[in-house]
Amino acid sequence: MSSTATLRIVGLVLIGLGSTAACGGESGPAVPEGDASPLPWGIPAGFPEPQIPEDNRPTRAKVELGRHLFYDTRLSGNGTQSCASCHQQSRAFTDGMDRSVGSTGEVHRRNTLSLTNVAYNGTLNWANPILTELESQILGPLFGDDPVELGASGREAEILDRIRSDPDYPDRFAAAFPDVDVDSRISWETVVDALASFCRVLISGDSPFDRYAYGGDRGALSDSAIRGMELFFSERLECHHCHGGFNFTLSTVHDNSPFEAARFHNTGLYDVDGLGGYPTGNTGIHEITGRPSDMGRFRAPTLRNVEVTAPYMHDGSIATLEGVIDHYARGGRNVTEGPWLGDGALNPLKSGFVPGFSITDREREDLIAFLKSLTDRSFLEDPRFSNPFEAGDP
Repeated sequence: MSSTATLRIVGLVLIGLGSTAACGGESGPAVPEGDASPLPWGIPAGFPEPQIPEDNRPTRAKVELGRHLFYDTRLSGNGTQSCASCHQQSRAFTDGMDRSVGSTGEVHRRNTLSLTNVAYNGTLNWANPILTELESQILGPLFGDDPVELGASGREAEILDRIRSDPDYPDRFAAAFPDVDVDSRISWETVVDALASFCRVLISGDSPFDRYAYGGDRGALSDSAIRGMELFFSERLECHHCHGGFNFTLSTVHDNSPFEAARFHNTGLYDVDGLGGYPTGNTGIHEITGRPSDMGRFRAPTLRNVEVTAPYMHDGSIATLEGVIDHYARGGRNVTEGPWLGDGALNPLKSGFVPGFSITDREREDLIAFLKSLTDRSFLEDPRFSNPFEAGDP
């Protein structure tokens, strides 16, 4: 690839960073640990600072408490599931299912979203333009009843009593919230703040792509992945229009964000009535706004670690990366059996960024090689994010 093409691609990756990003230098944290960084372990090279509420700044003690709570099944009403049941580290904090299943066995409408770099998400969940804070989002899995996830509603006092009775938790809450009165230190407010703090440090920025783009390691990507990167950022494939920037989704915010980040798209996954309709009860932000033009519009998730987050799309209806590429190459999916028949390529509400394109077998292999270069093995295996209740806890 020419140096001009390389600079163009790196520029497209950095769109949205403003003056906070830097290219070059070594991979790994670019900001020193401690008070100089908004996160306890710093921020990867080339990454901007995330937006963090002033009243819930992460500390190591708070993050460690959040890690324990994240993996603790006692946080669910019936004691059978934890946050980690649907957000598994080896899968970039997804669960490998087409649609998640809650603690009471209820099958959800949507696929579990990755928590990779969730601190940078402009909006949260697949299709909620008004949900923008982690602390608010966490209340849904805990207390929501449509669908039931952890099922804490109605058992709030019982669950907090479980936490208080653990011999380890009182000291952890004291270290995490030293300024909170002891009588109210173990509360749902502190539980939620600790969980949000843990989620905010789930930063992935040490993939082969990162070492290539930000660390100056020109040997980090194979020739095939470099060709795939050119395709990804080309106007022929249009991928970067929805999955651009350092986090490979334009639904991204950070300090000094120059762009509006509430981005939702209809990708032609369905057209059940010939008028752009999506399956009943799963119509995207249309469910919130009520606007007909919002039918089928969902948030484009980050593509970081996308290799391990199958199945894909908001309802897990496409099993493989090859299938996703075929979907976009066709310009929409033709559903020929089952209850939701229709040709999404003809969906009149489909985004203009999904026109379809031609792609050869080699180009498909190259594109997949690039997508796999976004896999950050150190993130998937980092002991700081692992289950603290298993043997060998760091």
